[in-house]
Amino acid sequence: MENKIQQAEKTLADQASAWSVFSELVKLRLTTLVLITTLVGFYAGLNSESGDLAQNLAKLGLTLLGTGLLAAGAAILNQYLERDHDARMERTARRPLPSGAVGAEAALLLGGACSVVGLLVLAAWVDLLVAVLGAVTLVTYLFIYTPLKRKSEWNTIIGSIPGALPPLMGWAAARGGVDPLGWTLFAILFFWQVPHFMAIAWMYRDQYAEAGFVMMPNVADGGARTGRQAVSHTFFLCIASLLPFTMQLAGAIYVSGAVLLGGLFLWAAGRFSRRMTWASARILFFASIIYLPLLLGLMVVDKL
Repeated sequence: MENKIQQAEKTLADQASAWSVFSELVKLRLTTLVLITTLVGFYAGLNSESGDLAQNLAKLGLTLLGTGLLAAGAAILNQYLERDHDARMERTARRPLPSGAVGAEAALLLGGACSVVGLLVLAAWVDLLVAVLGAVTLVTYLFIYTPLKRKSEWNTIIGSIPGALPPLMGWAAARGGVDPLGWTLFAILFFWQVPHFMAIAWMYRDQYAEAGFVMMPNVADGGARTGRQAVSHTFFLCIASLLPFTMQLAGAIYVSGAVLLGGLFLWAAGRFSRRMTWASARILFFASIIYLPLLLGLMVVDKL
């Protein structure tokens, strides 16, 4: 009986370990965020010409499947490209590749397969435009943003472009095209990412420098510039968050919440800019991860 219990415990431990490796490999939290923003973009893009419920659910499922595979593939390939640098950072040294839990060749094959299958799903069963947007996301993330992290402190700004495309992909899947309303979702995600990642870059600036990444806090006058970038992009985010109301995509409940959330987020960014400390950076980080789901939730609830 005792041996069976020990075997069961070992099986559970192995399963937990395997799940931990998998979730790290596909950057599960980031991939989940991509899926959520794609879902919101799809829902926001639905209109009277979008077809019946069954058609929309089928298209949504295929959109999320293709986008999820693409996001997972991009995450794996990003870690493949950065495995040597990740090994030199305390916060990333335990990732599957630098820790040896997953081999480099296996990661390359899996990441490539997920990316290709994801694009094929989007192209064949959703919409060619969505697949093109997905391909742009993949290329800019892997071949522009990723190498730029070792060359220019402006990598965060450039990296915000692929990070802002998933809601536009969802919109395009629902509408069969993109228009100014869809681009408002892109703008919200684009401006949100900068203060979010500036806070992370400040908190881990020493580790980034040791790993060979060129982040804004580590360059000349980087502290002041980091603070200014956080404040300016939060300010533009507040403006962008009002566009769904002015363009009659969302109603009064949404805009009231957007103003309140934006004010709190801007306060956190301003505090960070004035006091460049770990505590102020952490407050800004938490403000960012609270802001986005609440704003998107309000957009869903109060869609016109």
